[in-house]
Formats: sequence, structure tokens, C-alpha cells
Amino acid sequence: MTQYHITHTTTYDYSQPVSLCQNVAHLAPRPCHRQRAERPVLSITPDPAVIEERVDYFGNPVSYFTIQEPHRKLTVSVSHRIAVRPETPPVALTTQPWEQIRDRLPWDRAANWLDAYQFAFDSRYAAADPKYAAYATHSFTPGRPVLEAALDLNHRIHSEFIYDPRATTLATPVAEVFESRRGVCQDFAHLMLAGLRSVGLAGRYVSGYFSTVPAPGKPRLVGADATHAWVSVFCGEAGWVDLDPTHDQIPGTRHVLLAWGRDYEDVSPLKGVILGGGKHSVRVAVDVHTEEPGET
Repeated sequence: MTQYHITHTTTYDYSQPVSLCQNVAHLAPRPCHRQRAERPVLSITPDPAVIEERVDYFGNPVSYFTIQEPHRKLTVSVSHRIAVRPETPPVALTTQPWEQIRDRLPWDRAANWLDAYQFAFDSRYAAADPKYAAYATHSFTPGRPVLEAALDLNHRIHSEFIYDPRATTLATPVAEVFESRRGVCQDFAHLMLAGLRSVGLAGRYVSGYFSTVPAPGKPRLVGADATHAWVSVFCGEAGWVDLDPTHDQIPGTRHVLLAWGRDYEDVSPLKGVILGGGKHSVRVAVDVHTEEPGET
């Protein structure tokens, strides 16, 4: 297993006092079979008047908190210790033809199929469209095994789109990404989901962290990592398989899962509403540190 110590700090600075803010945070890792996490340490400044820990509709841990004192700065910091184990994915060529899964999803009421079906529908940032169906169909050819086709789509997005953090914002629609052929991990995940849903398949948006490796001879920059996003595709009897179009790979021990939902809006790390504040700026610092055995 690979063990990580992760810190994730978000700081909002406001030009005018905020009298009240209510927030939702997806900052605790979702329990799953491929990773083991200690309880995260969450620090919020100013101190919240109310904080509640719940599980959302999709089964993700979520924190709700309210700050009732006037403030010009909000800092939310979380610290994790997580161990991720390697996992062997199914053999792509042995998975079912994708049309069989598409045709079975609407009527099969077995628990796993019914759960998957909700992820075949449109969401705000990843809706089906004929142009995405046409793009995805180059990978989803007749009779092709579903995972083989999904891996091909994953590879095509990686090779045909340019990673450009200046090209998009959180609000950029997938249609603009598709037209410009530029974006970031969130955009590529939304595009892949739109393609899957456009051919009748189910896909989940997955948020988390990716352990970066500095260039040879370069030091690791503390706080220079970032949150990451990828996709999970429902492969019928083979279950869910994660795919990362940004890196053209099946996620392994360098990927740390936080939450999953229909798209970014369901699992954004931190969102909320405020009264006052005027103009504001936000800074995010993420550090994903690989721990050696015995390190604390």
C-alpha cells in the first residue's frame, strides 16, 4: 500500500465583512475497498457556530458549517492520512459488449444496475448531445467490449485535447471545451461523461487527489499539488472501472478518492452562500506527500 499525508487549505479574502456564511464541504475521503483513511482533521477559522457531519445522497461524507460572526477572511484546512492499495482492473477484452449494457440499464432492477442507471442521465455539467454521441461512437463501435471502448475514448480525449489551466473556469460549459479542445481535468471528466451518457451508458464524476512527481533534479514544491478529477464507467458484470482522461490511465495508487457524483457540482470541495463580502479572492494550497513506513 502507498501511504499519503495530504493537506488541503482554502482561503477566502473579502473586501468587505461577511456577516453570515453557510457552507458545504466534501473534504473527507469516501470509504472504499481500495483505500483506508484515518479520520480527517478539519480546521475552520473563524470558528463555526454550527457544524454537522452527514452522508450525502451519493454516500459521500460531507460537512455542513455556519459562521455567524463578521469576518473578512475564511480559512478551511483539512489534513488526511490515507493508505491506497493497488487494484487489478478487469481485462478489457473480456467485458460485455457495450450495447448489452446500454440496453439492460433501463429495465434491470438489481441493486447495482439500478444504482448505476441514475448516472446515465443528464446533469448540469455533463449532458448528452448528438455531437458528443458522434464523437464517442468512434470508440464505441458495434459489438466492442465496453471497457475496451471506454479506454479508447479515454485515450482520444487525452491525445486530442490540450491541458490548459488558463482556457477554462469552473463555469465553462462542456460545449465550449469540446469546441476549443482545451481545458483541465474537470473539463475532460465532464466531456467523457457527456460522451458516455450520449451513447446510453452510465458514468460517475470522481473527485480526489493525484500524487505528482517532480521533474528529475527538481525539488518537490510543498503546497503546489491540486485536487483532481476523473471518471468511473459502469461496465456491467465487471462493475465500475475508473478512468483518468487527463493522464490516459486507469487510476492506481497515485489517485486518492474523495467523493463521486453526477458532475463537479455534486462533489465540489467547498461551496456555500454568504451575506456581504463585496469582492473576494480565493487561494487553494494542496500538498500530497508520500509517507515512508514509520513516518509521522
